[in-house]
Amino acid sequence: MKTLQQILNNKKHKELISISPDRPVFDALVILAEYKIGALAIMQGVQLVGIFSERDYAREVVLQGRSSKTTQIHEVMSSKVITGKPSDLVDATMSLMSEKRIRHLPILEGDKVLGMLSLGDLVKETISYQQNLIKQLENYIRG
Repeated sequence: MKTLQQILNNKKHKELISISPDRPVFDALVILAEYKIGALAIMQGVQLVGIFSERDYAREVVLQGRSSKTTQIHEVMSSKVITGKPSDLVDATMSLMSEKRIRHLPILEGDKVLGMLSLGDLVKETISYQQNLIKQLENYIRG
């Protein structure tokens, strides 16, 4: 099974896609749509201060009757962020994300944010791993 660093190395968008906490939610929505992603790292300089996801938008903006153009991200972001390490393995990380009911996981080395992985990234890797394992077993059986 691969490490999170190996998955990050193969991502389409290698750079961290982020936004400042003092920007309006509308700006975050534009970035989410542009990159076709579900969450953004909220960065104050080089420090991770939160995460903003489509789920945060639905629960904290839409359902609360707020305006995405006047509400700032820091008002609605998730500030208690669960993170992973580059050396963590995919299967353990999938278990963590399922247990904590999260879909996006920033990957940190110390205080430095290396990137973000989605549950979909991990599922795709798991499927690929299992398909390769099946092929190896079939080849072994065939002799």
